[in-house]
Amino acid sequence: MAMAETTRQPSDAAPEADLSGRQLGDYRLLRRLGRGAMAEVYLAQQCSLQRQVALKVLRSDLATDATYIRRFELEAQAAASLADAHIVQIHEVGCVDGVRYIAQEYVAGQNLREFLVRHGPPDVKLALRIMRQVAIALSKAAERGIVHRDIKPENIMLGRGGEVKVADFGLARLSGDSAAVNLTQVGMTMGTPLYMSPEQVEGKPLDPRSDLYSFGVTCYHMLTGAPPFRGETALSVALAHIKQQPERLENLRPDLPSALCRIVHKMLAKEPAQRYAAPRELLLDLRRLSGDSATEDDSEELAALSESNVGPWDAARTAATQRLDALMKTSSLAVPRRRPYLFAASVLVAFLLGAAAALVAGGRFLLAGVKPAHAQIPRQASAESQWLLAMRSNSQAAWQSVVEYFPDNDFYVWHARQQLARIYLDQERYDQALVEFEALANLDESEPRPKAFGLAGKCIVLHLQGKHEASAQAADELAPLAEELTDREIEQWLYQAMAANRRALKRESADELEKKLEAKLRDADG
Repeated sequence: MAMAETTRQPSDAAPEADLSGRQLGDYRLLRRLGRGAMAEVYLAQQCSLQRQVALKVLRSDLATDATYIRRFELEAQAAASLADAHIVQIHEVGCVDGVRYIAQEYVAGQNLREFLVRHGPPDVKLALRIMRQVAIALSKAAERGIVHRDIKPENIMLGRGGEVKVADFGLARLSGDSAAVNLTQVGMTMGTPLYMSPEQVEGKPLDPRSDLYSFGVTCYHMLTGAPPFRGETALSVALAHIKQQPERLENLRPDLPSALCRIVHKMLAKEPAQRYAAPRELLLDLRRLSGDSATEDDSEELAALSESNVGPWDAARTAATQRLDALMKTSSLAVPRRRPYLFAASVLVAFLLGAAAALVAGGRFLLAGVKPAHAQIPRQASAESQWLLAMRSNSQAAWQSVVEYFPDNDFYVWHARQQLARIYLDQERYDQALVEFEALANLDESEPRPKAFGLAGKCIVLHLQGKHEASAQAADELAPLAEELTDREIEQWLYQAMAANRRALKRESADELEKKLEAKLRDADG
């Protein structure tokens, strides 16, 4: 039985008992500061050093669950690897009498959301100071190959002394971290829909440019008093991130410098390639706009950031592509194991909109080969509820239940088949993956984006099965729809499959699609 089907959901648990007044090792808990889906935060006194800390305590109903414990530890590891004045620091991770905790820096003050509720949008000078310090924190994280994934006003702390610190790396990912927990099994949404990047919503692999988008949404909120997109449901907000353009800041705040408006809207570009290539570039623009000489806050960080001419995530991506290329060239044809942090993102957050284009295009789905859902997956009242249930568990049975119970809802069925195909491919169940990819590939031309995804997947699987001629034919069918393929990870696999097919079939030169893919991937890598 998949862990996802038995894991407790945080939102269903009873309220935690208040631990205020209790002693946990070296820490005396003074009062509760707040609570979240997985942990509660207390102001505590560290007795040995006579200092106040924020103690994050894992909820008692989760403290015996190995998945949650590992996720809790990974949060501490991600944050602890970042030593910077603008990132909340981790002091210690411990467990006393079965209570697991993270002791971290206590920032006396308020978060940005609380500030906005009390004071409204700040003036330009203060806004730029906040933006500059957050950009330093994001630059430091990007240098270490870390994507925060949940940049929002609540995670930007404003200290009483004017310092700004980024908090809560609970969703962060360390590039190349083979021990990363598959968070889809925990049933937690990776990020907050109001601030998610389009690629995060679509479940695509993320790099620091995703954090820049989320920060752009946060800045828009800070400058106008509200996020650019609102809706009655998480789905409607997610759709807006994909399809709608935010109203220009100039229209809402005519007093803002036009250069500041351009900076924010550049961060809000739908395509990552149209944003800043790295947080340090944003930081330099903010410095130029401020017109100040280097300050004590950021002069040292700017000097460190300017030493490197290579994007902080480019090396990791290039290395990953080279490893994939080497694996695809082997005679075993074993599927390369997908990096857990990429797959976790692609199959969890995609519930909000991997299939946005299908909603617009309409059309019917081919249901041949659909297997009935397992009996333990109950039918929900609506297709959307069934979809959300599948998102929370991310199991094969749950996604199949969407297809079986609501076959006429093209949007949900399309997405369910996409996720089934990903799961089967990751598990090296090529025949079953091919069934799902072919169902997508057989859609008519009114469904160009899912059709392109299906044809690309079909090409990849047939290659992995050693059927090079059939794989090449699928690539030929894909060629007219190549512009509809927007999944970077699938594009990487497709390029490697096509190159390997060409070698296996002893074709001398690459065709146009392979050349286009090579150019596209090269441009994306810098």
